[in-house]
Amino acid sequence: MKPFKFKEFTIHQDRCAMKVGTDGVLLGAWTSLKNNPHSILDIGAGTGVIALMLAQRSHADTIEAIELDAAAYEQCTDNFENSIWSDRLFCFHAGFDEFVDEYTAEDPEDIELYDLIVSNPPFYSEDVSSGNTARDQARQNTSLPFDELVSGVAKLLAPEGIFSTIIPFKEEVEFSTLAAKENLFPTRITRVKGSKNAEIKRSLLEFSNTPTPPSINELIIENERHSYTSAYIELTKDFYLKM
Repeated sequence: MKPFKFKEFTIHQDRCAMKVGTDGVLLGAWTSLKNNPHSILDIGAGTGVIALMLAQRSHADTIEAIELDAAAYEQCTDNFENSIWSDRLFCFHAGFDEFVDEYTAEDPEDIELYDLIVSNPPFYSEDVSSGNTARDQARQNTSLPFDELVSGVAKLLAPEGIFSTIIPFKEEVEFSTLAAKENLFPTRITRVKGSKNAEIKRSLLEFSNTPTPPSINELIIENERHSYTSAYIELTKDFYLKM
């Protein structure tokens, strides 16, 4: 499989079950850096594309990633090391629950919480099978249930920190309810449609520890097939070669 080339980095993805896709690129480009994060965590990094996008966009000293699948972890690490930001990027081979347990087992005074946490989580709760075990695990939220995700994020996020994620639109209300139980509240919501007349497919969600009325808008990706909207071009032009 050919590598996926962006303007400032290249993603090799032949060993990853989940390839570079629109969801990850959307999240990497949309995530706010308004709090000028010094430390970033990417949960379920896959190829590492989101972490690399945030390395390109930010001045964060530390950008860490977690990946459970062994082959994806190795590929993510290689993609990090082959980038110009290799000194700022690091991937852990671990499950999120294991990572949270180890992190929070330290002396509370020694724990450095993250200013920004991002995740493009697995979200196919239906028991689907493609015949590819690694791909199925990467796609099904049995490997990272939403309640486990928001619970862990709440433990790792700095008081002024931001958590950004992308999920199916149909899961938006339930996800926000789970987050509220952990005192994480939506501050920004962008609902994504493939085209003007299509149904809303994804929700980009930003959370903080402070309850506030969220700003809500909509993003349409294409005017017609392979003709992208100005809003989508503006969002992704620093990354895609042909934008």
